[in-house]
Amino acid sequence: MTVIEEPSLRVAFDVTRTRAVLRAARGYEDDFAKVALRFPSGGQRTSLSVEVDLDDFLTGLEALAAWPHADTVEWETDLITLVGGVLDDADRAEELLNNPQTASLVAPDEVDEQLGQEWCADLTDFQRRDIAQLLSMQHGANFSVPGAGKTRVGLAVFAAMRTRGEARRLLVVSPKSAYESWRYESEVCFKEPLTVRVMDGVPDPGTDVLIVNYERLDRSLPALASWLRTAPTVIILDEAHRMKLGSQGIYGSACMALGPLAQRRLILTGTPAPNGARDLENLLSFVWPGHGRRVVTQAVAGGNLAYASSVLRPMFTRTTKNELGLPPFETRIRYVELPSLHRELYDALIGNFTSRAEAGRSDFDALGKAMLRLLMAATSPALLLEGESRYAPLSYQVPPLAIPETDSLYSLMQQLPSYELSPKYKEALSIVAENAESGRKTLVWSTFVRSLTTMERLFAAYQPAVVHGGTPDREEQIRRFREDPDCHVLLSNPATLGEGISLHQVCHDAVYVDRDFMAGRFLQSLDRIHRLGLAPGTQTRVTVLAAEATIDELVALRLEEKLEFMGQILDDPSVQQLADLQEEPALAAGMDMADVRALLRHLDDHSTR
Repeated sequence: MTVIEEPSLRVAFDVTRTRAVLRAARGYEDDFAKVALRFPSGGQRTSLSVEVDLDDFLTGLEALAAWPHADTVEWETDLITLVGGVLDDADRAEELLNNPQTASLVAPDEVDEQLGQEWCADLTDFQRRDIAQLLSMQHGANFSVPGAGKTRVGLAVFAAMRTRGEARRLLVVSPKSAYESWRYESEVCFKEPLTVRVMDGVPDPGTDVLIVNYERLDRSLPALASWLRTAPTVIILDEAHRMKLGSQGIYGSACMALGPLAQRRLILTGTPAPNGARDLENLLSFVWPGHGRRVVTQAVAGGNLAYASSVLRPMFTRTTKNELGLPPFETRIRYVELPSLHRELYDALIGNFTSRAEAGRSDFDALGKAMLRLLMAATSPALLLEGESRYAPLSYQVPPLAIPETDSLYSLMQQLPSYELSPKYKEALSIVAENAESGRKTLVWSTFVRSLTTMERLFAAYQPAVVHGGTPDREEQIRRFREDPDCHVLLSNPATLGEGISLHQVCHDAVYVDRDFMAGRFLQSLDRIHRLGLAPGTQTRVTVLAAEATIDELVALRLEEKLEFMGQILDDPSVQQLADLQEEPALAAGMDMADVRALLRHLDDHSTR
C-alpha cells in the first residue's frame, strides 16, 4: 500500500489573489518560524501560517530555498505558473537593463511586419520606436506625454501579440473619459474593426476589447478573472497613475490581482511618479511583480537621479513634448498680496492671533488647520463658512463697505465679501478681461467648486462655461466654450477636467487660482491646452496665482520638488522646466476697488449691447 506523504508546506494565493499564503504542517513549527522571519512584511496568523503581499513574496522568493523539505512543498498551480513567468521576466528585464546592446530587440523598421495584415493605421516615427521597445520585452510601460498616441501604441502591441498567436483578447482598465478614444482607435486601426464592449455584468466571450473603469474594477474581479482565464489576454492600464498606491489602494490591489492572469501587462501614463519613487515602484510592481519595485528602489537609493534615469530607462518608453514638436509655452507664477482683513483672518486660522482675533479663538480653532481649509483661506476665508447651499457663491459688495472697527474678527469673516474682494479673483478677472479684449479664451482652474461658482458670478459678463463634478450638462458646457464666440472663459477643477479632454484648438491661456499638492494632476491639466495638433507659432500662456506668505508658497515648493524628481527620472527637460516657474508681477496689483468697480460696470454695459 502506497503512503502519500502530507505536504510539509503549502504555498497558494489568498482569496484576493494579492497575497501569498504559506501554511506548514504540524511538526514543522521551528523550520517555519525561520522561513517566516525572511518575510518581515508578512502578517503571521498562527505558528504555522503567514500571509505576504504578493510583490514582497515574489521579491523574497529565495527565502523558500531555506526550507529543508523542498521535495514535499505543494504549490497552487496558478501561483507556481506566475512564479515561473516572473523569474523569466526578471531575467529578460535584467538582460535588457545590463546589456541593452546584446538583448534580443525588435527594431523600429520591423514593427509594420509584426503588426500583421489586419493593421491599417499610420504610425509616427516615435510611435514605431515605442512599439519596438515594448515588443522587445514581455511586459512594459509607456510613459509618453498626452498627444503621443499611447492608445494607438497599446493597440499595436496587442495586434503584434495577436499576429503571433500569443493573445486573443484585450482588457483595458481606464477612466470613463478615455472610453471614446479606445472605441475610435479600435475601429480605425484595423481593417476589420475590433469588437469593443464596456464591462456591464458578465463579459461577452466574443469581445475583442473589454473596457472597465477603475471604480468598477474591484466589484468585477470574479467575472474579469474568469474572462481572462478563458483565453490568452493582454491587459492595459490606461492612466495607470490611478493605481499608484499599489496593493495598499482599492484600484491597485484589484489591478495586482488581475495582472498575473494576463499574457502581457502594459501600463500607459504620462505621469508615472507624481509623488516620487514610491508611485513608480507600485506601477512597475504591476508590470514586473517581485522585480519592478526592487529595481526602482536600488536605482534611486544613492540619490543620483541622472544615474537612476539611465538605469531605469530600458524599462519604459517615453515620447516627450519636445519630440512632438509643439510650440513652447510660457508658465509664470504671480504672487498677490493679501489685503489687511484677509491677512488677519488667514493668520488667525494658522494660530497667529491678533488681540481682536483672540475673542473668537474657539471659532477659528473649530475651523481647523487642515490643508484644504488653508488652500481655501488663501483664496478667501469666507469660502470656509457654510452658505445657503454647499456650493453657494460668495456675494461680493461693489463698492465694498468700510470695515467696522468694533466687530469681532469672526463676524467680519462671515461678512468678508462685503469688505474686500479676493486678490486672486481680482487678478483672474484682470487676466480674463485682457484676453477677451484681444479675442483669446481663458481656461480658469480652481480646486474648489464654491470658488468656481463664485467666479461664475463675478465673470458673468464673459458668459462663462462651468464644469465640475456636479455639472449635469458637461458636454454642452464644453461645446459652448469651444463654439460660442461670446463664451470667453471656462471654469473647472483638475479633478473633473484634468484628463481626457482637448481644448487646444480654441484656448491658449490657462489661469490657476489655486493648486494642491498633486503634481500629476497639475501636469495632466496643463495638457488640456498644450498638446499635439497646435498650429505652429501658437502662443500658449499659463499663469499660476499664489498668495504671499500662505500655504500657496508651500504648495509651489513641494510641486517644484516633485516635478524636478519626475523630470530627472524621465529625462524630460519640459517637466523639469515646470519645476522652476518664472515670477512676474501681478497685473491687478495696482487696481483699487474703484478700478474694479469701473471694470465690472464696463463689462456689464458691454454684455448688454
